[in-house]
Amino acid sequence: MDVGIAIDKDVCIGAGQCALAAPGVFTQDDDGFSALLPGRADGGGDPMLREAVRACPVGAITVTEA
Repeated sequence: MDVGIAIDKDVCIGAGQCALAAPGVFTQDDDGFSALLPGRADGGGDPMLREAVRACPVGAITVTEA
């Protein structure tokens, strides 16, 4: 199953909860906003991906499954 992850940069407040919940998928960019780690646009099968999405206080992360 293909997974796509999107971070709405206009909504992200840089809380960093995604990077704390799933450090194998998310990081923070130089401005402190959420970013995907290189090569992790599909989540890399990380079991904590869904928790990271739930942890975002502003709902800036969406995951789609194809």
